[in-house]
Amino acid sequence: MTLMRTGGGPSAQLRCKTALVVILLFLLTGCAGDPLLHADQMARSAGLQRETVQATPFALAAWVRITRADQPLHIYIEGDGRAWRNRYQPSDDPTPRKAIGLSLAVADSAPNVLYLARPCQFVPMTQNPRCQTDYWTGKRFAPEVIAAMDQAMTHYLSRTPGQPIILTGYSGGAAVAALLAARRSDVTLLRTVAGNLDHRAINRFHKVSPMPDSLNPADEVARIATIPQRHFSGAEDNIVPPFIGRDFAAAVGKCASWQLIPNIGHEGDWSQIWPQLLRQKIQCGDKK
Repeated sequence: MTLMRTGGGPSAQLRCKTALVVILLFLLTGCAGDPLLHADQMARSAGLQRETVQATPFALAAWVRITRADQPLHIYIEGDGRAWRNRYQPSDDPTPRKAIGLSLAVADSAPNVLYLARPCQFVPMTQNPRCQTDYWTGKRFAPEVIAAMDQAMTHYLSRTPGQPIILTGYSGGAAVAALLAARRSDVTLLRTVAGNLDHRAINRFHKVSPMPDSLNPADEVARIATIPQRHFSGAEDNIVPPFIGRDFAAAVGKCASWQLIPNIGHEGDWSQIWPQLLRQKIQCGDKK
């Protein structure tokens, strides 16, 4: 008896395998090219669920995991994202491609973790009619931005009533975190990673225009002087040079410490070392 093969020859098998590879590459490329999908996948691995919170005048993207109402709330604030296409041209959408702030939240195993994106990130502009380029360039730390982030934090604290906040900000999110800490009485620990803690000094360093419409954390050091805090800088960071964190901690005084992390740049793999950094004890007078 003769068996007939339909499409079973070597060339047919090769074409089939090639087609599967092309499809797989297409799918992977699609995931990698979609910041929201990438963020969802990363957050889901840690049990963080995406929500949208209304915080006047913005709709803010959040990923949250709250499992113990009797424990502190760990809050992470994203950096500036893709604020600029190049040195002179702002982007149309500041949503970060890598979401390093989110990767830090994912690496935190605390029972209560909240990640807040910055205004206009991850949320369609149709849902954010107040989003304008100014809010990811010169007004990124404007009073109304800080007020919106503060409102979002208060919204989620209703799920952990009476519990303190452990606050962490990455890059420009560090400025937001410091400004929020200066306005609240429930932040008991402040951490920043590659933090823009003095935008005037950074803009002078890079020889770019000042941001007169933005609040500056360096002006608020007296208001956070009693909050234990640690500011981490990457030794290879050319965007937010290490002296920014060092000088800010020195200005705050005994409750702030600064730590230089070797062999890491601004957008390095901070999440890989974050669990180790989280284990550090931080208290007033604890200088490293």
